[in-house]
Amino acid sequence: QVQLVESGGGLVQPGGSLRLSCAASGTSGSTVSINAMGWYRQAPGKQRELVATITRRGSTNYADSVKGRFTISIDNAKNTGYLQMNSLKPAATAVYYCNVRNWDLFEYWGQGTQVTVSS
Repeated sequence: QVQLVESGGGLVQPGGSLRLSCAASGTSGSTVSINAMGWYRQAPGKQRELVATITRRGSTNYADSVKGRFTISIDNAKNTGYLQMNSLKPAATAVYYCNVRNWDLFEYWGQGTQVTVSS
């Protein structure tokens, strides 16, 4: 099994920046090697949506709404993924979830972290 622990969420003013982290660790001796990662978010009253994805080789995809402002990355040595969020808008307010695909192609979800963009 792989456990994902998200951190970095919080309150930020419009135009500010925040970096979310998603640390993957194996349980019961399981090996962690991130094959791919995605960040998703769910705002109140809305469906969960894809924010960004990245493969181990570094190929990325972004939702149009965040393109140019968000950056997804993976530190393979630390088995940790990140979502750098710049120029934040109130519309970015949501619970953000990371999803990791391990080397064996099994997928795991983080617990979610709240991001609130407000003055």
